[in-house]
Amino acid sequence: MLSQKEIECIRACNDCATACLQCATTSLIQDDIQKMIGCITQDMECANICKLLSTSIAQGDKHRLDVCKLCADICEKCAEECGKHDMEHFQKCTAACLRCAEKCRDLISASITISA
Repeated sequence: MLSQKEIECIRACNDCATACLQCATTSLIQDDIQKMIGCITQDMECANICKLLSTSIAQGDKHRLDVCKLCADICEKCAEECGKHDMEHFQKCTAACLRCAEKCRDLISASITISA
């Protein structure tokens, strides 16, 4: 059975993946797409790691906390990149990424406390 922290992290991962994919898709139709390439690339990477972590936690994979750390780092980088832009979809993505990174770090901290 999943813990409350694991459930919260899965939800944050799923929300973040959705926000990142929406951000990337919306960015693809902007007039100056060249300025968005870094953000689009970061969005796709972030969405992928979030989906992987969600599945990893749900399955109880052995290396889920390692993936969790990586996910938090990538989410923070994505938030930093999207935070450079003012449009609403970037701001929604930034907020979702920061929340996901926070929930990942919460899960890691809770797991360390339990195993100590």
